[in-house]
Amino acid sequence: MKVTFKIWRQEHASAPGRFREYEVDGLTPDMSFLEALDFLNELLVIRGNEKVIAFEYDCREGICGQCGLFINGRAHGPHDQITTCQLHMRSFSDGDTIVVEPWRAAAFPIIKDLVVDRSALDRIVEHGGYISARTGTAPEANAILVGKEVADKAMDAAACIGCGACVATCKNASAALFTAAKINHLSNLPQGKPEADRRVLDMTRQMDLEGFGNCSFTGACEVECPAGISIVNIAEMNARGIRVMGPGTDKK
Repeated sequence: MKVTFKIWRQEHASAPGRFREYEVDGLTPDMSFLEALDFLNELLVIRGNEKVIAFEYDCREGICGQCGLFINGRAHGPHDQITTCQLHMRSFSDGDTIVVEPWRAAAFPIIKDLVVDRSALDRIVEHGGYISARTGTAPEANAILVGKEVADKAMDAAACIGCGACVATCKNASAALFTAAKINHLSNLPQGKPEADRRVLDMTRQMDLEGFGNCSFTGACEVECPAGISIVNIAEMNARGIRVMGPGTDKK
């Protein structure tokens, strides 16, 4: 299998960047997309005339959210609800040109090539994505009963892996879906209720401070989210904010 990779190369955040084309032969349809990039990097090492391409990954199992790339104009590639590491070369045809870019958002500055700094998402979580609880032995499992409907709703939000695809695909570079998922996961559970009001205020405030854009409910984030998290979560986050501070505080 032979393809041409058109890849964004940039030495660091303040350096000029540009696309470089690499013709790669010898790929197989069963290779994952990241394995194909590994293959390309091995060729670059052998040739010795260019630095390897920097890209992020960790688990390669669709769990960690580190492997986010923009591939042919879509976050994580041409399929719905998968991460880049779950994408295989059989999704492309022999002779294709594949355009590979980093996440594009002011809040995600480029570190090098396809690697961006997503620590802004971590700082949002630091401002309320947790509960305060006494340490000690594990409580009895049935001490706080949680109905299945509530548990399912919370766990659907908890499925967010923090990859940043929602930000990258949003025309406003909004982190509303990510923030809403982290808020609603905890605030829907009994353990998260005591800090629910402070959580929504602190996390949405930090989201604004990080420079993310506002949500205009186009729904692109939901389409590209690997976990399929619904934009209903954003509406719920906005409702929580309005309830706490009054009208005019929603995050649309």
